[in-house]
Amino acid sequence: MGRFWSILFLLVPILGVGVFVWAMAGLWPMAGHWLPENVNDHGHVIDNLFMFILILTGVIFIGTGIALFWFLWKYDSANNAAPVAFTHGSHTLEVVWSIIPAAALVFIAIYQMNAWADAKMRRPTLADGRVKPEIAEVTGRQFEWRIRYAGKDGIVGTEDDVQVVNDLHLPVDEEIVLKIKSQDVLHSFFLPNLRIKQDVVPGMKQFVWFRANKTGVYDIVCAELCGWGHYKMRGRITLESREDFDRWLAKAYDEQNQAQYTPATGEAE
Repeated sequence: MGRFWSILFLLVPILGVGVFVWAMAGLWPMAGHWLPENVNDHGHVIDNLFMFILILTGVIFIGTGIALFWFLWKYDSANNAAPVAFTHGSHTLEVVWSIIPAAALVFIAIYQMNAWADAKMRRPTLADGRVKPEIAEVTGRQFEWRIRYAGKDGIVGTEDDVQVVNDLHLPVDEEIVLKIKSQDVLHSFFLPNLRIKQDVVPGMKQFVWFRANKTGVYDIVCAELCGWGHYKMRGRITLESREDFDRWLAKAYDEQNQAQYTPATGEAE
C-alpha cells in the first residue's frame, strides 16, 4: 500500500504540469484561464519575466516531486525488511542546498533589474527631457476608483478637473502616465491587460506608465483585500484613439459644468 501513495505523489508534478500546459493551449474547459491578452507595448517584458520564473520554479517543482516519489518507492517499509538506519545528516549537503537556492534568487534579482527599472523607475520624458506629466489621477477608496482629468487649465488637481468614477478613458499609441493614490486603506491598482499592478499606499503619490496599442474596453481591479466590499471594487478602462478620447473628455467637461448651474437662471449654485 505504501507504493500506492508514492504513485499518488508522482501524479502531483504530472498533473500540475499538465494543467499549466492545458491552460496555455487554451483548450476546453481551461480556455481563458491563462494570461489575458497583452495590449501594452511594454507588456512583453513582464510576460517574459513571468515565463522565465515559471519555467525555473517548474523545473524545481518537477525535480522535487520525482525525488519524493523515488524515496517513497525505494524505502517503502512494506518492501524493506532491513532495520531502519539513522544518520546525523551531511553538513556538505546542507551547505549545497542552502547555496543553490540563494544563488537562484540572486540570479533572478539581477535578471529582472531592467524590467523593474522600466516599470518603476524610468518614467517617460518629454522632448525637452522633463518627466512627462500625468494625464489623470486615480484615487482608490473603499470601494471604487475615482478618476480626475485636467480641465481647461491642463493641470490635474484644480477646480475645473473632470471627475468620473470607475470609468478610465485613455488614448492608444501614446506613452501614458497615471498618478495613483489611496484615500483610505491599502489598495492595488491592477490593469491585467496592460500588465500594470501597483500597490496604492495611503499617504503616498505613485506613478505608473504604459503605451497601449489596441482599442477596447478592459478591466480595472483591486488586487489587494481592502475590506468587505473588495469584491465589487472594479472599474473599466476604455482605450481609444486620441480623437475619440478628446471628444469624450470635452463632452464630460461640458456635462460636468452644466450640472453646476441651475437651469432657471444659469447662475452657479
